Amino acid sequence: MTPDIDEYILLTIYPSAVIFGLGFLARKARFGEILKYALQGCASITFSILYFFIVPDGGAQGLSIVLFIFGALLLFLARKHIIHPEIQDHKTESAKSTGQS
Repeated sequence: MTPDIDEYILLTIYPSAVIFGLGFLARKARFGEILKYALQGCASITFSILYFFIVPDGGAQGLSIVLFIFGALLLFLARKHIIHPEIQDHKTESAKSTGQS
């Protein structure tokens, strides 16, 4: 038995809420971008694996694949920030160049 549309929407909302929640908490706790992207990527891949094995009859395999790809992209973003760390955001750099504080 595959999931109905309301179940499928809930299966989509759960990982979205966790990913946005992790982003919000990382911003409030002032974690670095690397840790934020790594946590979000791990959460996305975890949901992907859970959906692949727990949802019966392959009802969420497409969603599982999308979540896995999204998690991999987030981990690549974390890796990019490790290799090429950005000094500050664009506003701070432009303020420094104009002499404002």
